[in-house]
Amino acid sequence: MSGHDTRPRPIVWLTALAACVLVGWPAESRAGEPPKGPVILQELRSFNTLGSVLYVAAHPDDENTHVITYLARGRGYRTAYLSLTRGDGGQNLLGPQLGEALGVARTQELLVARRLDGGQQYFSRARDFGYSKDYRETLRIWGEEAVLADVVRVIRVFRPDVVVTRFSPMPAETHGHHTASAVLAVEAFKRAGDPRAFPEQLGALAPWQPKRILHNRGGPLGVAAPVPDGRGVVRLDVSGVDSVLGESFASIAARSRGMHKTQGFGMDGMEGPREAPAETRTEGFLPLGGALATHDLLDGIDTTWSRVAGGAEIGRLTHEAIARFNPAAPEASVPALLAIRRRLSRLPAEPLVSDKRRQLDRILQACLGLEVDTVVDRGEVVPGETVRMRHIASAARPSVPVRWVAMRYAAVRRPFTKTLELRPGRSFVRGASQIVPRTVPPTQPYWLRHEGTTGLFQVDNASLIGRPENPPVLPVEYLFEVGGQTLVVPGEPMAAAEPGATTRRRLEVIPPVSLRFISPVELFAPGVARPVTVEVTAAHARIAGVVQLEVPSGWSIAPASQPFQLAGMADRVNVTFAVTPPSGLATASVGASVEVGGVRFNQQRIEVRYDHIPFQLLHPPAMVRTVSLDLAVRGRQVGYLPGAGDEVARSLERMGYAVTLLNADDLTAEKLRALDAVVIGIRAFNIRTDLAARLPVLFAYVEAGGTLIAQYNLAQGLKEDWLAPFQLRISRRRVTDESAPVTILAPEHPALTTPNRITDLDFKDWVQERGLYFPEQWDERFTPLLATGDPGEAPLQGGLLVARHGRGHFVYTSLAWFRQLPEGVPGAYRLFANLVSLGK
Repeated sequence: MSGHDTRPRPIVWLTALAACVLVGWPAESRAGEPPKGPVILQELRSFNTLGSVLYVAAHPDDENTHVITYLARGRGYRTAYLSLTRGDGGQNLLGPQLGEALGVARTQELLVARRLDGGQQYFSRARDFGYSKDYRETLRIWGEEAVLADVVRVIRVFRPDVVVTRFSPMPAETHGHHTASAVLAVEAFKRAGDPRAFPEQLGALAPWQPKRILHNRGGPLGVAAPVPDGRGVVRLDVSGVDSVLGESFASIAARSRGMHKTQGFGMDGMEGPREAPAETRTEGFLPLGGALATHDLLDGIDTTWSRVAGGAEIGRLTHEAIARFNPAAPEASVPALLAIRRRLSRLPAEPLVSDKRRQLDRILQACLGLEVDTVVDRGEVVPGETVRMRHIASAARPSVPVRWVAMRYAAVRRPFTKTLELRPGRSFVRGASQIVPRTVPPTQPYWLRHEGTTGLFQVDNASLIGRPENPPVLPVEYLFEVGGQTLVVPGEPMAAAEPGATTRRRLEVIPPVSLRFISPVELFAPGVARPVTVEVTAAHARIAGVVQLEVPSGWSIAPASQPFQLAGMADRVNVTFAVTPPSGLATASVGASVEVGGVRFNQQRIEVRYDHIPFQLLHPPAMVRTVSLDLAVRGRQVGYLPGAGDEVARSLERMGYAVTLLNADDLTAEKLRALDAVVIGIRAFNIRTDLAARLPVLFAYVEAGGTLIAQYNLAQGLKEDWLAPFQLRISRRRVTDESAPVTILAPEHPALTTPNRITDLDFKDWVQERGLYFPEQWDERFTPLLATGDPGEAPLQGGLLVARHGRGHFVYTSLAWFRQLPEGVPGAYRLFANLVSLGK
């Protein structure tokens, strides 16, 4: 390991931006720019404030970002949001990702939001399994005790003084996940301080009892709601301006909430103005347990250092340091901070003190202008390979000697033979190499490494539960001597940003080859073999192995395995097998794997790329859904007009249709004339502004004999005549039970008979839900074909409506095709084929 100095270069502050989220450091400073005086002063005041608040709700976007911003930035409290789920059961307004990949994207959206509002982020293992109308159903599917244990764990880890819920624990007509989140928070509040509750957590953690728990009563879209009078009710003025940014808390909160872009926030000016609003904003909090408050959330709670045994002197010294702090010369405060740090090191290492030690170290680094960066030669590495790293350190404002003495890798300290003293205007670089152990698995979010249940992710390592994302593959620590004390700065290997990317990449582990089925769903005629192709891609040069498929009983495959050889990195080859299904209706999951050097790998590669979040890489098992069914289709040419993003167009191609993706300019009589049917994607009328003017052309196409199929939309934002002349009034009602009985209302309608006769069997094995946002009123020209409803509710008849218009057909359907077709539900394919075939 060697060192040399070089000219100044851009360096990422503390390198791992995720650390800002975990520990609460404001992330408004640009990369490569040490925090300025006002930022440091704000953090120093926060260091001197020991109050903590944990906000609890069910999903990404449930949190009240205004309250979090006010508490974290305005009051300096340690503030965190616990989202029980990662939002993987929702819809995506930005792209086609659903399920686990959507949950990964929404996890990152929350992390970006916390970097803006100053909070920290936690999760439980609960899965967002879709809309639930009953909190008791939610608790049953999640596994009440398991998720309760997670909430207790987060309370014991974060140790809040006050817990706040977004929702009421009282049953109401709302999402069952919402009510369940409050029910669990109240119960966890009662049990977190009890050593008899979840004793398996103790040792690494200790019981912790918050002072009180309150319900932050909210209105629609984050608007504050009226709050009734009563004992323990708190009304809190959360208006104000951030002292560092000069921006109102309302504006910062709006920008934070605007990061939930997969849910439609942050678009069309939804972030709100950056200037401070003239009016005040009052938030109400209703007591749910613990000591009653009178005027403030933290009434009766000592938020000074006096709450810690031996801490009063630290509070006094910090108060003096704040009074003497010079924003223009933060380095002048280093001697005072070192004195505080020396005294802090004598206190018992309880969690709050340890957290404050880390915060003080960051303040000290900021005053010194101390920056570190670990740059790797590539962003992806195969287990067993060597990673070359460049460790870079500089100190822009060293008022006392800062000596770089060692690096530490996985708790192994490697001292330098030559200590380097950091000087202003110079960056020092040390090279190093690390071998990634062969036992390290390919990168996969820790909660997705094992198959869980419908309602709960499986996590084997309990210490990871609650964390927002994986720890670094190769964690590193920089060791410095500052004023006679050892300062440890955490780091993480980061690769250079990819072309066009705004953020750098974490180092990630990949398998030597990745696998991808050419189609994620394959349709078979019963008993008839057809080819199934797997694409094999090399992660490095000169790689060879054997590919094989795993099929369940009743399915056969030929040949049993096939060899492959790839000469160069990123080379790929298609390997095709003949798969024969059973002679009747059947579905199966078929997996692929390769053996390379005596080791078996089965990972596919999934990339999640959006401009507002860091690049995400997933390596789930390579699988294809195979479906054996009797399926007939009529017509050949289908146009697809995309909406918010779905996989229905690809599903139509699997059925044998030639699909043309349409844009607004394609909606002309001449271009539509060649199409047998046109399908409009989900939420198209919600997100597209170019449809209203084109509807006359589409309706003329129907009048001339075409078929037009519109999938579900949200009522919010729709104009009264959004679908004229076929007027519909959309409700928020849905059928969440995927096995809810379906009644066929018009059994001889062509949509139910031609070319596939639809029966009750076609509504078996649907996933997540029957449909959503059903129409509640419709034009008399529509004929309802089906009725379905959740248990105990009147059946809804608006899920599939068909109207004649001239010589053609218009279909509006709220059934969840965007979920059923990508999951290979046989009956969904048969019924959708009938809709496309209308009039043929």
